[in-house]
Amino acid sequence: MESIASLVRRNSVFLNRHTQGAQFDTRIESVGLGPHRFLHNVIQKPMSTNTNPEPTSENKAKALHRNSRQLTEPQSATTESAEASEIENGQSAPEDSQKSTVRTHPEDSIAKDRLVEVDELQRVQKPEGVQRSGRILWEYVIPVVVFHCLIPLAFFSYFFSWWGIAWMLVGNYIFTSLGIGAGYHRLLTHRGFKCPRWFEYVLTSLGVCSFQDSPARWVLVHRLHHQHSDHQPDPHTPKVSAFWSHMGWLFVDNKETSTIASYDKYARDVLKDPYYRWLQRNLNWVLFYAMHAVVFTLVGFGVGYLFSGTLAGATHTGVLYLFWGVIMRTIFTWHVTWGINSASHMWGYRNYETREDSRNNWLFALLTNGEGWHNNHHADPRSARHGHRWWEVDLTWLSLRFFEKIGLIKGLVHPNQSALERKTV
Repeated sequence: MESIASLVRRNSVFLNRHTQGAQFDTRIESVGLGPHRFLHNVIQKPMSTNTNPEPTSENKAKALHRNSRQLTEPQSATTESAEASEIENGQSAPEDSQKSTVRTHPEDSIAKDRLVEVDELQRVQKPEGVQRSGRILWEYVIPVVVFHCLIPLAFFSYFFSWWGIAWMLVGNYIFTSLGIGAGYHRLLTHRGFKCPRWFEYVLTSLGVCSFQDSPARWVLVHRLHHQHSDHQPDPHTPKVSAFWSHMGWLFVDNKETSTIASYDKYARDVLKDPYYRWLQRNLNWVLFYAMHAVVFTLVGFGVGYLFSGTLAGATHTGVLYLFWGVIMRTIFTWHVTWGINSASHMWGYRNYETREDSRNNWLFALLTNGEGWHNNHHADPRSARHGHRWWEVDLTWLSLRFFEKIGLIKGLVHPNQSALERKTV
């Protein structure tokens, strides 16, 4: 069996070649011991010179993409190439008022929502990439199961803490709202605002501490979701099943989210950054999560010793910080984020007609501090504001407005009213 060190070296070669624009036929196999993909075994094959090659998984993926484009308005190859160039160069694509109901924009041009009628009762098959593989990702399943098996400890007096519950809610704001909602989602995926690089790294590092995959893969999956929402290529549509959209999709290998072509198409702008490439390499983003857990434990140990003066008191407080500040908070963050994929595409109300079944779900909007106003988001993906009506509280947006006022961010993207008016129910 190939050693882990060998896999690491080969993975590093992949990233170096990818960032230098090398051309080779390859796919990424997931290996390792984490609830998300963190170590990629790159299998290289020479480019075939056969003029009539057998269909490959990459060719099938391209065919799947071409078929899926029939769900939306057709675009010429020239237009697609121009949009890809605009994404890479950070330039805005011109708006086609006759073909598109929303503005086009740089990094989010792949996430256009067009008005296409969708049968809400229609069921779809799992993505073809899943059907071709069918491999259970035990490296995802086992850690998620282990984390959930620790939940009953909360009912034992040694582990129970009202302060721990309170901190879990505060941690949800810090790591879910700022890390996932602002960092991974509204900044990296949709480029809804601009900020200094150091502050961007702060936000996305908080997202890494939520244990929801590397920034590059999170962006890839979410942009793919926007392009094919509630159709078969969607990685996590509830039209397969509620469990599938909530968490089942994480546990089965999907070839459409692990190829170099997918990373190049959906997350090229992210992987241009050396910090995100470093996180993507080897075990780095998982090690980052593990180190933040160690820091929480040590801080708790220090606080406990400061107030109790005993080793037993220090140990107890350190355990509580680890249990509530990391483990329980991570589980809570998982489910409220996964709930956007499932509940917010099944239950709630719609302010706008969009091409999928997105809903404004007030419960998950409160739990995620604004992400649950999902129909609003799909109607205008690039807007950093998800709550559009006065009662649709969006704490993440309010936080971004505060950061804008104190000069930490700029270019905050507001809702496109002209586009939204054409979609209003």
